[in-house]
Amino acid sequence: MLEKFSKWKSSLTPTKTDGELELDPAAVPRHVAIIMDGNGRWAKQKGLPRIAGHREGMKVVNKIVRRANELGVEVLTLYAFSTENWKRPKTEVDYLMKLPERFLGMELPKLMEENVKVRLMGSLDHLPEHTLRAVNKAVYETKDNTGLILNFALNYGSRFEMVEAMKEIALKVEKGELKPSDIDDKVIESNLMTADLKDPDLLIRTSGEIRLSNFMLWQVAYSEFWFTDVLWPDFNEEHFTEAISIYQKRARRFGGV
Repeated sequence: MLEKFSKWKSSLTPTKTDGELELDPAAVPRHVAIIMDGNGRWAKQKGLPRIAGHREGMKVVNKIVRRANELGVEVLTLYAFSTENWKRPKTEVDYLMKLPERFLGMELPKLMEENVKVRLMGSLDHLPEHTLRAVNKAVYETKDNTGLILNFALNYGSRFEMVEAMKEIALKVEKGELKPSDIDDKVIESNLMTADLKDPDLLIRTSGEIRLSNFMLWQVAYSEFWFTDVLWPDFNEEHFTEAISIYQKRARRFGGV
């Protein structure tokens, strides 16, 4: 059984170069979500502090945003910081909280030029003022852009999101705005942080881990999953294209036949 699983997992790892792949422009996933994992391990392998991995990982975001935009992806959701990441050492958390400011400070002019719209999902609680200021500036300045939506999941946790959605629905029931019998999947979706976004068609996770880690648990119910052993700082445009190429070879039945 373990041998079969190992073969299955290895088949998901990129093997072709970007130039060898032929994508169908009409079948590019509209929404791609990525769990950017492996920064710390990348740094450890090179004898560097963990923050060095996060710094390299930030550079990868530039490449993948550009490639996604080129391919016609409509939404790119990046898991930047989870509600559980606060448990990490304070020095690492402090550095991670500076990354949005550094990334957006450098990349905002390019994002504007490429018509990218920045969006944020997650809890604003506990986020430092400098982080909020940088993100809010990017969201405001790109609000009229009509290209790729770059959706940062920052201080985000899917269970927290669903609990908050249930509270909102319960409040509407309490006020008489909604009957319990009215509650269905559409009502729940409309109270999630992604209410205005299509569910992800493709979920990518780097670093070899095969779990969702409290990421978009409701939204990825029928997403295609693609896992790779490549650590996030080593992830590149070719790996991203490979993931989409594999996605295009899959038959999405959504529970049908």
